[in-house]
Amino acid sequence: MTLPRPAPPVHAPHIPLTDYYQTEQDRQAYLRQMFDDTAADYDHIEAIFAWGSGSRYRRQALIRGGLKTGMKVLDVGVGTGLVAAQACILTGNAALVTGVDPSPGMMAAGRLPETMALIEGRAESLPFPDNQFDFLSMGYALRHISDLGVAFAEFERVLKPGGRLCILEITQAQTRFGQWLLKNYMRGVIPFLTRFVSRRKDTATIWRYHWDSIEACVPPEQVLAALRAAGLTQVKRHLELGVFSEYQAIKADPAST
Repeated sequence: MTLPRPAPPVHAPHIPLTDYYQTEQDRQAYLRQMFDDTAADYDHIEAIFAWGSGSRYRRQALIRGGLKTGMKVLDVGVGTGLVAAQACILTGNAALVTGVDPSPGMMAAGRLPETMALIEGRAESLPFPDNQFDFLSMGYALRHISDLGVAFAEFERVLKPGGRLCILEITQAQTRFGQWLLKNYMRGVIPFLTRFVSRRKDTATIWRYHWDSIEACVPPEQVLAALRAAGLTQVKRHLELGVFSEYQAIKADPAST
């Protein structure tokens, strides 16, 4: 008989952003509504934010994380599919890639291959059996997770033994000037530009929220510790340009020891 595994400790790690919501339940509803409402503009504004380099960077990050041809991939927080699209290319078969996201509006706005599966769901409760995927990715959604312990335990659960994980996130620069520069770009310049290129008046809000959530996100050391606590191995962080963090880890494979 298989005994149920103990529930991981509950932690709401990020600093609450009470200018946008009051409770955790309010936060989930707020995020879903915000992403649903701004989905039509998301990819266009993201391309401006990244100066057109986002696709290439995501592809290289997945390669650094260990994604290879033929792997079965789960992309958590798939959104409009910016990371998943690169996974489809690298695996060589879009049918091997599954995306999960709590925002149906974001998934509907994506331009992804028809053979790729899209499923509504949350990182803290993934709708998949154990040991299903060779690779799990998540792009810039870490700061939206309400409980890292629960989510990372779910990531470990659905990965096959030896499966790899790659989480992309923007973290604060280590210098005050770098922090000032990124904050003014994300919270000032990008929202200003959205007034001229967006179809929705409230699209600027999501980019202000993005920066505020970056400031409120737990530090990298705590992310790494939470990954280790979930039972993942070879946990490490790769940093690009001082702000783009790539958290990498592998699920333990008892057969290889």
